[in-house]
Amino acid sequence: MSFIDRADAGRKLASLLGKYKDMQDAIVIGLPRGGVVNAYEVAKELNLPLDIIVVRKIGAPMQPELAVGAISQEGDVLLDHAIMNMVGVKEQDLQIIIEDEKQEAQRRLEVYRHDRSPLDLKNKIVILVDDGLATGATMRAAILSARSMGAQKVVVAIPVSPKDTLVKIEQEADEVICLYVPELFWGVGGFYDSFLQTQDEEVIDLLSKSK
Repeated sequence: MSFIDRADAGRKLASLLGKYKDMQDAIVIGLPRGGVVNAYEVAKELNLPLDIIVVRKIGAPMQPELAVGAISQEGDVLLDHAIMNMVGVKEQDLQIIIEDEKQEAQRRLEVYRHDRSPLDLKNKIVILVDDGLATGATMRAAILSARSMGAQKVVVAIPVSPKDTLVKIEQEADEVICLYVPELFWGVGGFYDSFLQTQDEEVIDLLSKSK
């Protein structure tokens, strides 16, 4: 299975989330940047509000695309020690990366939220949407943030994920919707015909449209 682009994947996700349509206490949360494109389509199809939780991947020093952990919106650090051991990374090797990612998370929060009201997830059904999972680090951080903000139920909706990552997420979320779990996983972008990098301006535009 492959997707035309993030919008196509978002519409396909929405088709499996119909029970949440028009639900007053439900909200769709996109993970910036790319996941906001998917989330916008989900929110539009379900007639639900759209917002964001800003989490940041902690990449391995010599392999920045490989997530060895993530930072929650509140600044909490989650590390995957199994992956760290596999690539020979110690916590002290990550300190500069962690500080840089914390600064970038704050920058994005200021840019994306701007004049938006504070995010209120208390007693809400929170549908967390991203464009796909690899190690699942950022989604785990988003789940942690949603829980800390008082979410009543956390639903994770993603187009594609490797099986081992999906198992981790299923242990932490209340419900997981995944369109495709391939036997061979070669990175999220490999399952999209078009996987262009999402820019800040597009995130801001989609959040504005969703109002």
